[in-house]
Amino acid sequence: MLFNSFEYLIFLPIVFLLYWFAFNRKLNWQNLFLLIISYIFYGWWDWRFLTLIAFSSLVDYNVGLQIDKSKTINKRKLLLALSVIVNIGLLGYFKYSNFFIENFKLAFESIGITMHLSSLQIILPVGISFYTFQTMSYTIDVYRRKINPTNNIVQFFAYVSFFPQLVAGPIERAKNLLPQFQVKRKFRYDYAVDGMRQILWGFFKKMVIADNCALFVNQVFDAPEDFSFITLIFGMLLFAFQIYGDFSGYSDIAIGTAKLFGFNLMQNFAYPYFSRDIAEFWRRWHISLSTWFRDYVYIPLGGSKGGTVMKIRNVFVIFLVSGFWHGANWTFIIWGFLNALFFLPLILMNKNRTYLDIVAVNSSLPSLREFLGIISTFVLTTFAWVFFRAETLGDSMNYLYQIVNGNEGILRYPIVILCLSVILILVEWIGRKRAHPLAILEGYPVLFRQLVYLSILLLIILFMPNEANSFIYFQF
Repeated sequence: MLFNSFEYLIFLPIVFLLYWFAFNRKLNWQNLFLLIISYIFYGWWDWRFLTLIAFSSLVDYNVGLQIDKSKTINKRKLLLALSVIVNIGLLGYFKYSNFFIENFKLAFESIGITMHLSSLQIILPVGISFYTFQTMSYTIDVYRRKINPTNNIVQFFAYVSFFPQLVAGPIERAKNLLPQFQVKRKFRYDYAVDGMRQILWGFFKKMVIADNCALFVNQVFDAPEDFSFITLIFGMLLFAFQIYGDFSGYSDIAIGTAKLFGFNLMQNFAYPYFSRDIAEFWRRWHISLSTWFRDYVYIPLGGSKGGTVMKIRNVFVIFLVSGFWHGANWTFIIWGFLNALFFLPLILMNKNRTYLDIVAVNSSLPSLREFLGIISTFVLTTFAWVFFRAETLGDSMNYLYQIVNGNEGILRYPIVILCLSVILILVEWIGRKRAHPLAILEGYPVLFRQLVYLSILLLIILFMPNEANSFIYFQF
């Protein structure tokens, strides 16, 4: 079920009313109700995949309990290995089988051997990359004794399948989200109002910015040879806004929706396009995934504490794995490789933690140095986004080639979209010190706040597409 669909417009208020007025008396009722409606939400795409998420949840629920009971380190390691193998195995089969089959064939064909292998007809379950990482982090944290396992199966299943963040994150850690299922939620008006503000801003970013940028971006990336240098550069620029509006918009809607039900999800985007270097960018972009790889891959490998060779290895491992997580395509691997190259000088010079606070924290405008850092970081990330957006490695190289050697064809520039993107930047700059920009409206007169809300709602109505467009990260 899409957040920006008519079905969800009906689904959410019904669930909200039932949750607070029919199932609010007991904690078990609240959790069981959330579990049921989360499975309905997920099964809306294809009910058959409910067995997959239920199986993954059941395995890690039992593994967590058994790890806690185990006295020997070898048995604990064996149980953890079982969890990792099951989760990575499921993810690998559904997401990467065809990638390995096709590249296996190409490898043998390159030495003159023909392999008669055909691709598998596999449908990628929505959100599998997100909930497998979420359940796997649970068993790892139990193994590390950072959390105690829950013996309440309903609480655990609800934690894994919690519908606001199920299909595209944030990837929640058990230490943050699971305890919230262990205490009865009480309705908080201020919490719900702030959630509605964040939902509204999320819809603006998705339906006004991302979906309208996509109209231009799709034309340019589908046939880059038809357009001029400036048009192709403009296409790259708008894709940067598209993917940010699309993915951070989803996160805003998810976090805001969770607040309506009394839950607090982690911030997933912290104004990444205001970053002054690539290290800061990755602390602010898709935070739940970046910190997941940091805690479960990068630090166990040694992080940045080893020698130069180890530092270089760890940086490339983390970014290549991150790229491959996004999709079974060489374009994502190259995208990860480029980000590793951008990041490497900072880690080698021990400058990867130079900017830990928000830009221009004590002023209304950035300094010249900060401004140049923001621009250069945005240029680097926008360049790398070309590989993220292209269908194949050849398409990405062709797009970059056409920038230099393209013809004079010009697509009429969507000035309105550019103006709306400027509004996005200005509003987020003003609200950059808050969890989401509309939070700055707290304390302003009621009439002013309502005028802002109505203006955003009007923009959504005016610029919303004729049919609901899926979110980009659903494919991952």
